[in-house]
Amino acid sequence: MIKKFTSGNPIDTQAVVEKFNALPIAEFPLGGKLENGNFVFEFDMADSDIVYGLGEAPRGINKRGWVYNSFCSDDPFHTETKSSLYAAHNFLMLSGSKTFGIFIDFPSKIRWDIGYTTANKTVITIDGTDFDIYYIDGTKPLEIVKEFRKSIGTSYVPPFWAFGYQQSRWSYHNAEAVDAVVDGYNKAGIPLDCVYLDIDYMERYKDFTVDDEKFPNFKDYVSKKREEGIHLIPIIDAGVKKENGYDIYEEGRKNGYFCKNEDGTDFEGGVWPGIVGFPDFLRPDVRKWFGSKYKILTDMGIDGFWNDMNEPAIFYSVKGLNKALDKAASLKGQNLDLSKFFELKDTFAGLSNSPEDYSSIYHTVDGKQVCHDQVHNIYGANMTKAAGEYFAEKFGKEKILMFSRASYVGAHRSSGIWFGDNHSWWSHILLDLKMLPSANMCGFLYCGADLGGFNENATRDLVLRFLALGVFTPLMRNHAALGTRNQECYSFENSDDFKDIVEVRYRLIPYLYRTFKKASEENDMIFRPLSFDYPDDKIARECETQLMLGDECMICPVYEQNVGGRYVYLPENMTFVKLSGTSITTEKMSKGTHYIEVALNEVPFFIKDGRQIELCKPAMRTSQLDTTDTVMIP
Repeated sequence: MIKKFTSGNPIDTQAVVEKFNALPIAEFPLGGKLENGNFVFEFDMADSDIVYGLGEAPRGINKRGWVYNSFCSDDPFHTETKSSLYAAHNFLMLSGSKTFGIFIDFPSKIRWDIGYTTANKTVITIDGTDFDIYYIDGTKPLEIVKEFRKSIGTSYVPPFWAFGYQQSRWSYHNAEAVDAVVDGYNKAGIPLDCVYLDIDYMERYKDFTVDDEKFPNFKDYVSKKREEGIHLIPIIDAGVKKENGYDIYEEGRKNGYFCKNEDGTDFEGGVWPGIVGFPDFLRPDVRKWFGSKYKILTDMGIDGFWNDMNEPAIFYSVKGLNKALDKAASLKGQNLDLSKFFELKDTFAGLSNSPEDYSSIYHTVDGKQVCHDQVHNIYGANMTKAAGEYFAEKFGKEKILMFSRASYVGAHRSSGIWFGDNHSWWSHILLDLKMLPSANMCGFLYCGADLGGFNENATRDLVLRFLALGVFTPLMRNHAALGTRNQECYSFENSDDFKDIVEVRYRLIPYLYRTFKKASEENDMIFRPLSFDYPDDKIARECETQLMLGDECMICPVYEQNVGGRYVYLPENMTFVKLSGTSITTEKMSKGTHYIEVALNEVPFFIKDGRQIELCKPAMRTSQLDTTDTVMIP
C-alpha cells in the first residue's frame, strides 16, 4: 500500500502517474522535524537490515555505511569516496526487521546518511520544505518495488535492434572512421548493430547539425549504413552554441527559450562549443520546440540518440571565468606563497559545475521564476522528456532508441540511461553489476555501463571480462575516451575470443528481450539481488558479486585480473552453464560454494533447477536473427 504525504507546495516533477490523496506531513510514519529550513527524518536499523535503492549511485547494492547526495553531478571519477553521480533516484527501501519503501519526490538536494554518522541509524535531510513523500508498506522487497514501479508508470522499451552489440568512441570523427569500424567488425566476423557518433560529427559542436566535410551527403550515408544493418547513433548535448546565424540559437534567443539570470538576461556558460544557452526544459513550450529539432536528424534516417551533458554540465560561466581571469591578473608579478598559489589554482579548478553558477540560473515554472537550485535534479530528465514526447507523437512506441546521462524518476518512461564516464578499472565491472538492480528498482530497465571502461587505457582481458557481464545488460555498448587505447573488439590480438563473447549475446537476445518486455509490462526487475529470492539465506543476503536474472538465471561475472575463474555461492541446486560462440557446456551443481573455471572467451551463468532458457543461432545483425529457431537449455 502506498500513502502520499505532502509538505508545503511541491513542484510537480511528474515522476508519479498514479493519483493519491495527499495526507499532511505531520502524519508521516517516520516523523520528522524542521532544522534550519530543512526537513529531517530518521529511522533505526537492526544489524541485519539491508537498505536498497538510490538507483545510479556509488558503492554497493546494500547502501549502508555511507552518505549519499541526490544531486545530478558531472563527475567522471566514480570512486568509493563519491556521494553522487549523474542521476537523482530518490527511492529507498529497508528490508529486515521492518520492510518499507520511501520515494521522496523533490527536485533539489537530499542527503541520505545511511549508517554513516551512526551505524544503526538512517538520517535523511531534504533541502527544503516543499515536497511529497510516498511511503510504501509491504512484507517483501520485490512487492514494494512493484508497487512503487506501478505508481511511476511503465518503463521504456527500446527497438529490438537496440539489444544488439554497439560500438562507440570519442570519436569516430568522419565517415571514413565509421566505415573502418564496421569493416573491422565485418572482417573479424564479430556481430555489430550500432556505431555511435560523438560530438565531432557536428558542425563546430552545434546541436542538430552535421559537418558536411566529415559526413558529406549524410542522409545517403545513413541510408547506406542501414542497408548494411548498421544504425548510427548521434549524441545531443544540452547546451546550444551561441552563434549569430545559427538558426536554433537564434530561435531560442528570440523566443526567450533559454535559462535566465535573475535580471532576465540569458545565462551564458561554456561547454564544448564555447558559450552556450541552456534551454529551459522545464517549460512545456521549450520542450516542444527542442524536441521538434530531433526531426532534423530523424528525417535523415537516424533512429537512435544519446543525450549528454544534461546535469547540466558547465565548464565555466562567463561571469565565473571573468572573475577567475581578474584574479589571475591581480596576482601577476607577485611571489605566490602556499596560500596564494592554491587559492589561484582552486579558483580555476572551481569553474566547472560551480554551485555559485547553478544558484544564478533561473527557470520559469508555472509562470513563476524559480532558482535552478530548486529544480536541478529534473533538468536532464526534462531534456529527455522533450525528445520522448516528440518521438511518441511522431513514431509511436519502440521505434526510437533513446538514453540519457542525467535522469530522475519518471524519465524511465521515455528513455534508458547509461552509467556515465567510468574507467577501465577492474572495480568498475562490479560497480556496473551493483548498479543494475538499483536502477531497475527505479524503473530504468534499459541501462548499462561503458564496457571496457571509458577513461584510461583498457587491457585485453579487462575488455573481455567486462563484455562477459555486458552480454546480459540491455545496453551492450563498448565506449572509450579520446586519447585512450583503441578497444574495439577487433583491435586486440586473437579477436576470435571477442567473437565468442559477442556471439553469445546474439544467441541470448530472444531470452533477454522476452525478459525485458515482461519486466516492463509487469513492473518487475530484470536484475535482482540474491537476497530478494533467498531472504532467509545469510550468505545470499550478503552476496553482491552475483545477481538473479529474470525468473531463470543467476549471473556471476569474473571481475579480477589474472585469474582463471572465481568462487560462486549457489543458494540452491543449479545448472552451471558456459557459453562461448556456438558451444555450450553444462554441469549440475549442488547448493553451496564452488570454484568455477572460466576462460576469457566464455560467459558463465547458472540456471535454476526446473527452468530453461532459449538460445538462437548467432548472426552478424539482429535483423538477421531467426528468433523462432531456438534450442532450450539445459
